Amino acid sequence: MSMDPRDVSEGSPSPWEELEGLIGYRFRNRQLLETALTHTSFVNEHPAEGLSSNERLEFLGDAVLDLVISHLLMEAHPGKSEGVLSRWRAAVVNEKALARKARDLTLGRFLRLGRGEERSRGNEKDSLLADAYEALLAAVYLDGGFEEAFRVIRQQFLKELEHPERAVPEEDFKTRLQEYTQSVLKVTPRYRLVSQEGPDHDKLFYVEVDVGEGLRAEGSGRSKKEAEQRAAKAMLRRLETDPRSPKGARREGWKRNEGA
Repeated sequence: MSMDPRDVSEGSPSPWEELEGLIGYRFRNRQLLETALTHTSFVNEHPAEGLSSNERLEFLGDAVLDLVISHLLMEAHPGKSEGVLSRWRAAVVNEKALARKARDLTLGRFLRLGRGEERSRGNEKDSLLADAYEALLAAVYLDGGFEEAFRVIRQQFLKELEHPERAVPEEDFKTRLQEYTQSVLKVTPRYRLVSQEGPDHDKLFYVEVDVGEGLRAEGSGRSKKEAEQRAAKAMLRRLETDPRSPKGARREGWKRNEGA
């Protein structure tokens, strides 16, 4: 069940103080922090209190987060293209990633929810957690300015910014392979179910992907979709080294030049 700071006994530390310690920022205007963690369902159930939900702060936090992450990615990876940086940013700040950040802060404990959302365990939902996390960052920005928001976000995303490629979801490998093969090889990847084994409730699928020039790769998974994604991932790795592909040919050329 969510906390409500108004229920804390006199002399006890406020849950807001606990949350401030977790994010490393102390608010001058605690009302901003309270609004950031107030869901619209709570506002609707307390019309006489004149409360505001976190929806507007979530809107602002989304923009602040995009700006800071874009800046930090460009700073940390100066040689990467706009397309790569965009893909990394999308992976770092998508709903599931932000919900994980919220869970790291145990943000669900601090959300103020209406009774319906409480009953449906709204403080565990990815969408509510991600929105509240963005609203929290907007509250820091409004309370302390851009430099403080920048500092908090950088600290929160240190690991992802160092290796953003690890944040790219596996679902993206098919898209990445298709983008490359269509633009460079002028073909569309072809996927073929090779075989399947096991009982209906625990099947394992084997899929092959073909991009022409004798270039094939296989992948396996508990569903056809998962197997296709793994086959695409294997093909992307192969294209990096196989001399029949443009990427692999360039790499082989570099090796020969280095050995000359």
